[in-house]
Amino acid sequence: MTRFSNLMVAAIATSIMPWQGQGLAAAASGAVEPAPAAVRADPPAFPVDPEARLERTSFQTSQPWNPLGNLRADVAMVYGLDKTMPERVKSWRDRGYRVHLMTGVSWGQYQDYLYGRFDGTNHVYNAQTDKQGRKISHGGDVYYMCPAENYGAFLCLGVQRALDAGVEAIHLEEPEFWARAGYSEGFKCEWQSFYHEPWQPPHETVDGQWRASKLKYFLYRRALQQVFAYVKAHNQRTGQSVRCYVPTHSVINYAHWCIVSPESSLAKLDGCDGYIAQVWTGTSRTPNHFRGLRKERTFETAFLEYGAMQNLVRGTGRSVWFLNDPIEDNPRHDWDDYRGNWESTLVASLLQPDVWRFEVAPWPERIFGGTYPRNGPRENRRSIPPEYASELQVVMQALSDMKQSDVRWDCGTRGIGLLISDSMMFQREQPTPSDPNMAQLYGLALPLVKRGIPLTPVQLENVTLPDFLKEQRILMLTYQGQKPMSPDVHPPLAAWVKAGGVLVMADDDKDPYNRVREWWNEDGKSKRIPRQDLFAALGVTDEQFSQEQAPSVAVGKGAVIWLRESPVRFALSAAGDARLAEAMKTAARTAGLSWKETSYFAVRRGPYVVAAGLDESIPGDPRELKGRFVNLFDPELKTRTSVVLTPGSRFLLLDLDARKSESPRLLASACKALPSKSEGRKLAWTVEGIGKTPAIILVSSAKAPRSIQLDDQPLKTFNYDATEHLLRVRFPNEPRPRTLRMDFGE
Repeated sequence: MTRFSNLMVAAIATSIMPWQGQGLAAAASGAVEPAPAAVRADPPAFPVDPEARLERTSFQTSQPWNPLGNLRADVAMVYGLDKTMPERVKSWRDRGYRVHLMTGVSWGQYQDYLYGRFDGTNHVYNAQTDKQGRKISHGGDVYYMCPAENYGAFLCLGVQRALDAGVEAIHLEEPEFWARAGYSEGFKCEWQSFYHEPWQPPHETVDGQWRASKLKYFLYRRALQQVFAYVKAHNQRTGQSVRCYVPTHSVINYAHWCIVSPESSLAKLDGCDGYIAQVWTGTSRTPNHFRGLRKERTFETAFLEYGAMQNLVRGTGRSVWFLNDPIEDNPRHDWDDYRGNWESTLVASLLQPDVWRFEVAPWPERIFGGTYPRNGPRENRRSIPPEYASELQVVMQALSDMKQSDVRWDCGTRGIGLLISDSMMFQREQPTPSDPNMAQLYGLALPLVKRGIPLTPVQLENVTLPDFLKEQRILMLTYQGQKPMSPDVHPPLAAWVKAGGVLVMADDDKDPYNRVREWWNEDGKSKRIPRQDLFAALGVTDEQFSQEQAPSVAVGKGAVIWLRESPVRFALSAAGDARLAEAMKTAARTAGLSWKETSYFAVRRGPYVVAAGLDESIPGDPRELKGRFVNLFDPELKTRTSVVLTPGSRFLLLDLDARKSESPRLLASACKALPSKSEGRKLAWTVEGIGKTPAIILVSSAKAPRSIQLDDQPLKTFNYDATEHLLRVRFPNEPRPRTLRMDFGE
């Protein structure tokens, strides 16, 4: 969501916004040198990986095939709909990639629409506009749009060009309407059509702000449904099966950044196949409060963001990819900052073991071709450190192996969820916005996460789905900062409680948005608030709850606990944190759960152990893991027999004992290494990676190799550890397929 200068926009005017909405393009910042023409010309295609059909990993790029972007993931997502798009699609397909198309929904180089070249009508009045009358820009005249119906039709024309180019999926990224917008003539017209009443300035009343947000939510859902329907019709005509995805930030981040997006409602639209969870350092380092201290908590915030996105598709039949970004949009940080935060967000994503598809990088050219930090003298800028380049490629290859059935947790109490609603995006602007630091959410979430409890953000709009709540034993809920968007959610919540669940309600009923015209007060005809409607569904009254710390009222086989205070208070002091923790212990006893706190998270995914040590956590000695491990964050891939989860530590471990094999076996590689034709104990792999980066390959073997060859040339840069039975082979990566042969003899 970085703001760009007009100069930057002019520099990339020939392409269609070659950056992610989360991203400053390397092309825009001048951070990447073009790949040498001789290398780009026509390298041989990499052999087809039979497992690529699963589309385990992907990346996005605005450029044609080039050495800096050659990540050898399963999918290359070509960005933008300009005239070079078909050629760019072909260049990646010719190199052996499956190819998708990604383009912006709320903004882009869409001047043909803006200035009437599309349909003869000037549509500048549909640019999102704030109350001062200023158009909200992504840079220059690349405006965020208020999507009229003809805007959806314009997007369909661009998508048709991608369909003609033969892409296998369409990604329509970031349907975003700024909360501070809602003042354009186009929006006023949409208001009249939607509400059948005159437009209200959103900043003047909470009712006006709420209704403006609901309309924004609807408009981008409508635009996306137009495109989904268009692609579905194309599939019916042609017999193809082109899929549609929506790359989007989490509802937690959009609410924090004061943006409205259709989020959970998209999974209910005909033709939507799922999401990409755009969670990265830039979103997750947004500061929040815990025990009264406001600071960046990248790991914990990312854990909640990824959790929200994973829960978004639970029970819907849709899929989700998790984005990981090895740097971030802000080019002023150094490589140590990028690396540490990337490891935090990556570990947070891997602690959601139901998800095994990953976008391993946006804009690989800015990662492997950029120099940082960019706010100082040029002589102080550095290209990516070689050890980080190796680490990234090792991890990117490992991410294609995360579809594992053996999942085992080592953490605090499981089975606790926090209900969140898309409506938390509706209360973020004047006249009375909810807490600017989202303390109403973090006040409930961080006291548990900091105690090693893997809290699940649970999408309120999805509780109507069958068995959606079956994994939750305790649910936390507040209607401060959010509201139930439909009366349909309260009956299944009540049924869940009556079947044995424990609901912890934290609310003082003082949120002014309780009084907006909505279904719970018969469109403003009564003074009822949404909590009262929920309590009526549960069959409890306010008078049944005492004023003690955690008063519990039995409901069927379950119970309700009502904490009559604002959840913001739990975030603003150590006493508030402790108070909530005690209430949750009571809830656990009521639910029959054993309460456990840890200063770490760890989960086993097959042979991989993902672990994080927590700061600001409980006292005591840190957890020690013992075994035979290789930390995939270590570019040397050294063996470790002990791993201590100290505060702030992050690990992605390969358990060597879980990958034992009588025959030589590839364990990890800082390049793509696809098994090739082998004979007996003569093994071969086709290898390829980012040019001018160091490759390392780890192989388990009972004996040392007789010889190793790379493209029939002897290779001497290897080391065999006879004690550990591990072979480490090193060579410079090249962006072309080569054959690595190892002869282990008879």
